Amino acid sequence: MAEELHIAQGGKEEKYALLYKQVTALVESENDTIANMANVAAMIHYTFGFWWTGFYRVSGEQLVLGPFQGPLACSRIAYGRGVCGTAWKEACTQVVPDVEQFPGHIACSSASKSEIVVPLLKDGIVVAVLDIDSEHLATFDETDKLWLERIMELM
Repeated sequence: MAEELHIAQGGKEEKYALLYKQVTALVESENDTIANMANVAAMIHYTFGFWWTGFYRVSGEQLVLGPFQGPLACSRIAYGRGVCGTAWKEACTQVVPDVEQFPGHIACSSASKSEIVVPLLKDGIVVAVLDIDSEHLATFDETDKLWLERIMELM
């Protein structure tokens, strides 16, 4: 309980540092990718209280919805389309302060205002993306990018 209270009250760096340790312990003891995606999405969502937190898995030429926390989401996203499809195509993190300004943004929810999408790589190939949406503008920054990329490296 003390750790949970610390998470709720700590700064962003402190939250990510603790989350990183927790994810490390989780993935060391579990080798099922879907189970890890489900727990990591829940851990991030709970720690930061984001609007939507989840994974899209590469399946052929589409991203298919995977484990997530939050409201209803788009089930499939085409390669190169929207923020998630762009992160997949470019194999790099996308930080979007205002989704309305992103060319080709897919509006799964009108409540989403800013977004970060981090690719999950296996042997240099994108196998999934971590997608996090906020109902506030400019929620995500270099701190989020750095720590979320580190967390994806653990998976």
